[in-house]
Amino acid sequence: MTAPFIARLDDRSLIRVSGPEAQHFLQNLVTADIDELEAPGATLSALLTPQGKILFDFLIYKTEDGYLIDTPKETSADLLKRLTFYRLRAKVDLVVVDPETSVFAIWGGEIKAPEEADFLVTDPRVAALGQRLVGGANLIESSGAVTTDLSACDAHRISLGVPEGLKDFDYSDIFPHDADLDQLGGVSFKKGCYVGQEVVSRVQHRGTARKRFIQIKSASALPEKGTAVMAGGKSVGEIGSSTTIAGEGRALAIVRLDKVHQAIENGLPLTCGDVAVSVSLPDWADFGWPEPSAAD
Repeated sequence: MTAPFIARLDDRSLIRVSGPEAQHFLQNLVTADIDELEAPGATLSALLTPQGKILFDFLIYKTEDGYLIDTPKETSADLLKRLTFYRLRAKVDLVVVDPETSVFAIWGGEIKAPEEADFLVTDPRVAALGQRLVGGANLIESSGAVTTDLSACDAHRISLGVPEGLKDFDYSDIFPHDADLDQLGGVSFKKGCYVGQEVVSRVQHRGTARKRFIQIKSASALPEKGTAVMAGGKSVGEIGSSTTIAGEGRALAIVRLDKVHQAIENGLPLTCGDVAVSVSLPDWADFGWPEPSAAD
């Protein structure tokens, strides 16, 4: 049996949210249902602008003494500042976890949590992504997994069609449905209000989500993030993160589903930069190809 892979996610930071009102604080602020989260457990979630766009996306871990927010290191200070702004007089403590405590991704098989680990959970977005492990740097050795790097982890994520903030989209730019958060367990439509909730609920109940992240493939390497995906000389979306697997270019792209479907139906070639591409929906997606609207 092949051993699973492990990679230390040096691009992630952890913010601890604790105190007697931590659960209530997060429940009224983020998109996921925190009340349903049990320890040890995890969920994808986001903090939105009042207009319903993604301000930050992250994983939330429920621990015995509170919560940990697993977020991009690049914007962790900004997220902490925003959480502090919303705290007001709530009995909540917010602190960045010591950088000696790391987040690890495990995939290609499962491991048992080493004794010295803080905790081990299945990735809440898609089970095939593997596990998330939190603890000290020595977990690399004690995990029994094959050590690899962040680029290999990203290649695995891209192969499964799972988008991430900053790598695939810029913050304050798109809505949760655009980033497939509703499909990946990051949005609750049953709980009460949170920042930006009205916009997200309206998109859900009207079924008006037309832009989605999907997978694209090419026979060669794909261009950089932000390059337009074209059909018949018109832009139908843009590329996010990309990788090369077995000589093929693989990437995520946010596209207008109706326009891409119309292009396919009309036999128009799809390109990204000067590279011909094909498109597919992620295996986990509940959405399908819509019919083009009359206005198109």
